[in-house]
Parts: sequence; structure tokens; C-alpha cells
Amino acid sequence: MLHALIMAGGSGTRFWPASRADLPKQLLTLSGTQSMIQQTVDRIEPLVPVERIRILTNQRLVTTVQEQLPTLPATSILGEPCKRDTAPCIGLAALLLQREDPEATMVVMPADHVISPADAFCRAIEQAAQLVEATPQQIVTFGIRPSYAAESFGYIESGPPLESAGSATYQVQQFHEKPAAAVAEEYLEAGNFYWNSGIFVWKVATILQALKTCEPTMYQQLEEIVAATEQQDLETVLDAQFPSIEGKSIDYAVMEKYSAVVVVEAAFQWSDIGNWQSLAALQEADEDGNVVQGKHLAIDSKNSIIHSSEDHLVVTIGLDDIIVVQTGDATLIASKQQEEAVRQVVERLEEKGWDQYL
Repeated sequence: MLHALIMAGGSGTRFWPASRADLPKQLLTLSGTQSMIQQTVDRIEPLVPVERIRILTNQRLVTTVQEQLPTLPATSILGEPCKRDTAPCIGLAALLLQREDPEATMVVMPADHVISPADAFCRAIEQAAQLVEATPQQIVTFGIRPSYAAESFGYIESGPPLESAGSATYQVQQFHEKPAAAVAEEYLEAGNFYWNSGIFVWKVATILQALKTCEPTMYQQLEEIVAATEQQDLETVLDAQFPSIEGKSIDYAVMEKYSAVVVVEAAFQWSDIGNWQSLAALQEADEDGNVVQGKHLAIDSKNSIIHSSEDHLVVTIGLDDIIVVQTGDATLIASKQQEEAVRQVVERLEEKGWDQYL
């Protein structure tokens, strides 16, 4: 039976000031009319009913996630007391799922991606589920055909085609970390490299065995947490034991070490909208190249991104390649060329003790 894990613990600091600690990127409506997490649930629901969807998020976000996803059982939304990256998150969810359905197939996805069309995504997940049902020891991931030499994504190097799986399915030769610009250009020219989508399908028993083999200490700690829930509630056990786990990504903990991984070339459009410029790329620009959300008056301004509310007018005069984001208590004005520095804003605010803006 197919179950889904949606990972919703990110902080989305590159979307400051719209994204805050209590309302990070995955809970914002940045594209379309729903929040990112609402879109993620709606996208998978044709394949996986809400009672088989589990959300793992930050403990402080549980109430907000419940408010945004009222059709999900409250017990399906679990809050981690601290950030420990994706491997402990996935391992915990898999152990909990194994108790309910030892034969489960599991699809894992982040809560903050823009994917379309939804039916193509569902067909891809069905294909992957069939692959792991036929060969249970396999792990399936999805690769995005790169459109430019991105430095901000991890890459998957594909090897020989998997003949039994049909077209556009390959054995994974190697996972690669985010590359430098020159290396990213080499990947693009090589033609057999994909962006790593961070979406996986596997048998729950397979990922648990892989985690036990590759990260025995982490696996034992997670197993002890789940065992302890027989005497105490899960939240209490997590508060006491989860912080002692070493944080690691699932790519580093398992994927880079596991041999039976295949990559399916995604037949859907994908964006992880990691910053304001990638979000703007999904929207239509006006005749001057400006991408606007909200009320904006432009005078001799072009190629800029304006994000505001409908009741707050933003006027730009003589600006080019600028990002302006207005919220109720903070305004960001930045050059597009220095957008990566937005992440430093949160660090500086923490240093100053200006927690009300975090």
C-alpha cells in the first residue's frame, strides 16, 4: 500500500521578510492560491488518501500546519523538537509506518516545491511504485533534466538504462554535491546529469535496512525512540531523545552509499523556488520585465521583482534589477546580483537580538 511522507521542516530564510520562523516558505502562498504545503498534499492525494499521509515539521509549526490541513488527522502531523536534517526525519517516519504497515511502499517529498501538471507527477509516482514492488531492494528517485548550469542544486549522474523499466530510467552512477560554476557547466555539457529533486520512492523495509547498514547509530537511536512510545507519548519521547541524534541529509547518510538506486527522468515541470528570482521565473513579467505581486507603480523601472500586499502601494523610480519585498513590519530592498546575501539577514537579526523580525 502506498503511503506519503511530506517533509515540512525548512526555514526558508532566503524568502525573508515574507518567510519567518513561525510562517516559513512551505506555509506561504507564493505561487497559485494555496500555500506550498497545501499544494503538495493536493498533488499526491489522488494516489494517497489523507489517512495515509504523514507530515513531519518543526514542533513550533504543528498548530499552523493543522490549521492549513484540516482534513488530515491530527496524529498525522508530527513536530520535531529541533532540526536534524532529512535522514532522521525519514527514518523516524519509516519506523512509525512500519508498525502500521510492514509491507508499505513510501513516497517521500519536500513540502516546498512547485510541480506541474499534477497528473504527470502522479503517473511518475505510480511508475516508481511499480518499480519497487517488482524489485523491492531498489530505491527510486527522480531527476530533473537541467536547463542551465545550476550551482544551487545537487546532481545525480546517471549510468546505464534500466532495460526492464522502459524509457528514461537509469541506474544511478553517483550523487554529487552542489558544484562550483565550472563543474556545473561540465555536468550540463555531459548530458547524463540530472538535478536532484529530493523525491524518493521505496519499500519501507528497504530504507530502514539501508539506514541500519549505513547509519547504525542513528538507526538505533530512532528505534529506541519508537520503542519508548509504548510507555510515553511520542512528543515527550522526542523532546528527550531526538536532540541527541546527529543531523544528516538522506543523500549523505544513505543515497551516496546505497548501490541499488535508479533515477527516473521527471516527466513533469519542477522548481524548488529557492529564492525570489526563481519564484519570479514562474510568473509573467510586464512589458518592462518587472514581476509584480501586489500594488506597484513603476516609473522608469525595469527587470525588478516587487512583492507587496494589495493595500500597500510600492512606487519605484529609476530602478533596474532590484528586489523589493514589503510586509507589515519589514521591507527588503536588494540587488538581484546580491540575493544570496538575504540569508545573512536572519543571522544579523539574531546577532542584534531583533527576534521580532525573525
